[in-house]
Amino acid sequence: MDIIWLPATVLVLGYLLGSIPFGLLLTKAAGGGDLRSIGSGNIGATNVLRTGKKGIAAATLLFDIGKGVAAVLVGAILMDGGGVLGGAGAFFGHCYPVWLNFRGGKGVATYLGIALALHWPCGLIFAVVWILAFLLLRYSSVGGMLAAISVPVSAAAFGRFELVPLFLALTLLVLWKHRGNIMRLLAGTEPKVGRTH
Repeated sequence: MDIIWLPATVLVLGYLLGSIPFGLLLTKAAGGGDLRSIGSGNIGATNVLRTGKKGIAAATLLFDIGKGVAAVLVGAILMDGGGVLGGAGAFFGHCYPVWLNFRGGKGVATYLGIALALHWPCGLIFAVVWILAFLLLRYSSVGGMLAAISVPVSAAAFGRFELVPLFLALTLLVLWKHRGNIMRLLAGTEPKVGRTH
């Protein structure tokens, strides 16, 4: 039965970790109201930044990265190969948390944490691409999408082909979650960081 229950447990634990909506909780605790009614309505760090609370936005970013790392590490401790399952669970938990009617974030920061924990060079490339794209273009969405695309590519370049299927799936879901941003980019209406929707 462990063949069934142990992987399921790792997946569920990862999901529960990933589903903690730190942006929403921290913003409320700081007196910023319901993050879902502010800016884009997203629960991630970029939307927290739109509240003007830079410290809370930074904390949200770190916690969202941290829960991806934690899910991978917990999964790896519980079973061989469990890091991949834990990471997958955390990502889906962040994007589709049961507590918020399955309406969560776009998964970029949590993806970074997962990549760092599974293969830190891929995570480092992710972070560099994200930061450089953001600094050059000032579009949070573009930075996140380019960073996500870099992960399966870098994993393949490093010869970590066993991680490519997971990373490719997470990248595709990041792009799906950004479909509204893509439409606004094409229409020229996507706001840069520092402006609201």
